[in-house]
Amino acid sequence: MRCGSPLHFFSTILTLLSGTTTATAITGTVTEHSLRYTSTLPPIFLRLTTAKELYDLETDYNRNLPPGKDTEVSISLFINRVSGVDENREEISLDLFLQVYWEDPRVHICCNHSVAELTWTQQQPKFWVPDLYIRQLREMKVLSLFQEMTSVRLYSNSTMRVSIGATVIIKCDMDFVLYPLDIQKCAVDFSSYKYTMEAMKFRWRDDPPLSFPSDFGDDGYRLAKYVVSFSTEKNMQIIFYGEGNHSTARMLITMSREIRSHLLESYLPSTLFVIMSWGSFVVIPEIVPGRMVLLVTTLLSLVTMFDTVRNNSPNALELKCIEVWLISCTLFVFFALLEYFVVLFGIRYDKHWRHKKRDLERQQQLERQQQQQQQQIQHIAQVWAGDRATVKLPPLPHHRRTGSNSPAANNIGMSSLPNNSDAGPSPAASSTPRLLGTSKVSPNADLPRAGRLDKHDAGLAAEDSADSDGPRRRFRMVAEYVILYCGSQRGMLDQVSLALFPFCFILFTTVYWISYVSESQRQRNN
Repeated sequence: MRCGSPLHFFSTILTLLSGTTTATAITGTVTEHSLRYTSTLPPIFLRLTTAKELYDLETDYNRNLPPGKDTEVSISLFINRVSGVDENREEISLDLFLQVYWEDPRVHICCNHSVAELTWTQQQPKFWVPDLYIRQLREMKVLSLFQEMTSVRLYSNSTMRVSIGATVIIKCDMDFVLYPLDIQKCAVDFSSYKYTMEAMKFRWRDDPPLSFPSDFGDDGYRLAKYVVSFSTEKNMQIIFYGEGNHSTARMLITMSREIRSHLLESYLPSTLFVIMSWGSFVVIPEIVPGRMVLLVTTLLSLVTMFDTVRNNSPNALELKCIEVWLISCTLFVFFALLEYFVVLFGIRYDKHWRHKKRDLERQQQLERQQQQQQQQIQHIAQVWAGDRATVKLPPLPHHRRTGSNSPAANNIGMSSLPNNSDAGPSPAASSTPRLLGTSKVSPNADLPRAGRLDKHDAGLAAEDSADSDGPRRRFRMVAEYVILYCGSQRGMLDQVSLALFPFCFILFTTVYWISYVSESQRQRNN
């Protein structure tokens, strides 16, 4: 049928005047599921024909009012794929098809059709649609190729369905304290922003609420860093928006991180660096360059690794799980380096400072003994000068005693001058005590034996006076013993460290993994 023929003109007049099905039968055909046009009528005539042929509206129909009180809106989603996860902006991007169902008794399908596809104009819809509000929605872009991927379907029981294909960006509140053992859970709420739960209720459709393509795995959609899974909450959720409680259909997005790459890139190298630092305990302490290079190089490698991980990982309010591990490994290597400094200090103290200090203490002890002897001699001389006849003084330590048992020898306690004759000691020599090489009487004669002091007794007196320091001296002795133990040529501190450091690291590793893995499982189950 050509555009300028009489038949075309006649069909146009009939459509404008009567709007009956005759014009439609001439100009186009209506199928059960869609309306196909074969004429060249302007779009305005096609919309009029569609409205008359597919559905009828009640006379008092108002597209600005809901179908009635307690309207129930059901939702289903077909999630095509997960486009990506932005950890810095805390967003997840999805490609999905959203289907919204509700029942409107004011709209009836015509001509006993079971399903009818209607025209969707988002700017000026011809019928009432729910004011759907997604609370976590950051951005939504409707997919389009030749036209936008939207459709409206009317069923025979007055149920309407709106389907939209779109790319949505969801804001997800993420917590990276357990990174990389973290499990992120994002709630997506579908509700009404205008009608409270007394006027409208949202729920998930039963057949099924979520559907996925065949490339989805059993555990979810796999990305480079995450395994993303979806679920719905069967119970209706309620959210308060300031004007009342609103009914909400909630979907949960669970993102489990792939930890294999972190085990190979961070945990394994840092563990090997700590084990390498233990090799310094078997190196002879005198080989300073070799041992120092091993420890310093290991320490710098861990610091560089920590800085790289910190820059490439998402931000968190507290120390992340992997940062706690790297800091602990760095401290283990640092303590090994500190242990070597203690060993070097002990060796140097043992070789130089301890010997010099011992010589100095000996010299000071001799000086104190000489000073005490001088004071004793002066005191005895003063006493002897006061009463020369009655006072018996003890002998000086450097005087020799005679071997006779005569009363004079026992009382005086000193040897007399030797006699060159064979007749023995003269009576004068045995009766009167004299100092060696002089004619003077010894001032130390006949003092009690307890008052005699030799060099050994003087040394004990010096030690007794030194012990008066009390705790200070004991602390100094303990400190010297520890330093000598650390700087021992047998490497006692290195031997202890070779057993202590691995034990502490194994204990820390056990506590670390048990604590963080249990916390991660607790978040997954909540």
